[in-house]
Amino acid sequence: MDLSKIENFQDAVITVIGLGRYKQGSGLGAAKWLMRHGAQTIITDLKDESELEESMELVMSWYHKYRELYPERTIYSPVFVLGEHRQEDFTDVDCVVQNPGVPSETEFIEAAKQAGVSVESDVSLFFRFCPYQIVAVTGTKGKTTTTKMIGTMFEEQDDRTIVAGNIKVSPLEYLDELLVRGEETLVVLELSSWLLESLPGAFVDLKKGPDIAVLTNVYPDHLNRYDSYEDYIYSKEILFLSQTADQYTVLNYDHETVRAMESKVTGKLLWCSRTYQEHDGCFVKDGMIVVRKDGTEVDVILVDQVGLKGDHNMENILTSICAAYFRGVGIDIIRSISHSFQGVSDRQELVREVDEITYINDVTATQPDSVIAALKRFGADGDIILIAGGQDKGLNFEELSEEIVKNCKHLILWEGDASDKIAQLVGTQIKRNTGVKTMKEAVGLAKAVATSGDIVLLSPGASNMNLFANEFDCGEQFREEVRNL
Repeated sequence: MDLSKIENFQDAVITVIGLGRYKQGSGLGAAKWLMRHGAQTIITDLKDESELEESMELVMSWYHKYRELYPERTIYSPVFVLGEHRQEDFTDVDCVVQNPGVPSETEFIEAAKQAGVSVESDVSLFFRFCPYQIVAVTGTKGKTTTTKMIGTMFEEQDDRTIVAGNIKVSPLEYLDELLVRGEETLVVLELSSWLLESLPGAFVDLKKGPDIAVLTNVYPDHLNRYDSYEDYIYSKEILFLSQTADQYTVLNYDHETVRAMESKVTGKLLWCSRTYQEHDGCFVKDGMIVVRKDGTEVDVILVDQVGLKGDHNMENILTSICAAYFRGVGIDIIRSISHSFQGVSDRQELVREVDEITYINDVTATQPDSVIAALKRFGADGDIILIAGGQDKGLNFEELSEEIVKNCKHLILWEGDASDKIAQLVGTQIKRNTGVKTMKEAVGLAKAVATSGDIVLLSPGASNMNLFANEFDCGEQFREEVRNL
């Protein structure tokens, strides 16, 4: 299929694999956009109709709305294939749009590629047609915080800013508006490794990558989806491998794995570091965060005046400042947001204090290092009741288990094989509950053992997609149960 023009989607047969249950997520966003542009859309998902009833109702409401809004177009009713995937929906179509939650190695995606069918994502389509510069952020940890901080700086400069991607909202929700706006608009996207895997084809066709690529760090993660750690690292490098000489790459100098990528950078390299470097980028110098461009340095803010606390957040702050400054945001705005920005929901989020017990939502900590960071921040008094575990992603839990024993008074583990590993490693050194299946049960158990001054911390260190629609659903259920205490 010729993907150079949006008009080519009219009458094309397009399969969306993975509808999903998040209202503005990748699957629903793609289905909505494709229908609006006249595609004959097949929506297939292994979940059945009962699980996707709400999503199906949304799709059909859009279908009826678009028929009224665009009488000059042929708007086709979507075809739902649920509870299964059919081979012909991948080999006998014009294009496949893949939800990032669907593994690229699935036999149906492979069949599409072997049949010469283009495999895209909502983000790759956005890159193909977005008329404005794009700042793209990835990393194992901190990509959501960094994206939100950059986005907050952008929004202060231009309230029409687009913040989307892995951060819950498909960028296709905004594409048509951008195409008719006619004025430069600031755009920042958060990209997971799975979304990045969908981008090489678009980057090759466009002969460029993101205008500013930001990589915060790379740690072992999702190793149940990759053959090796090296393959996972490569998925992050996709972000900058196709950049032109006048595009920017923002890398974390303090992270050894990221620093080793220097030779692969094809654009203008910008380093970010807690120590001063004589190089363009953003650094800490004598307690002051400075940004350097073309050899000229500008003081931004004292380290002890930033709003986002915790040593692990400094790389998020530095990369955010760097990306915003090189995208043209005013230094006064950057300075103000650096002081006021407190982080995002689902990241070490204070939900509520009840009966002198503090409830913290850190649900996006889905790998052990992130949980360790939270334990070190909150666990100095050894008074944490930790809700953790779930499905294993091929990660090592030994160091995490040591920190759990050191910092926690009680452990509540979700049902799953990662939980089994953690339980075996902590042994009898800490009291625990295992095999928990619902948020109501988890919060109830935590409340029962907590006493005045304790902290209840939801920080999984693993995936819990077997129990919740996604990590954000898990976080929202935690907030709801805590609100009901």
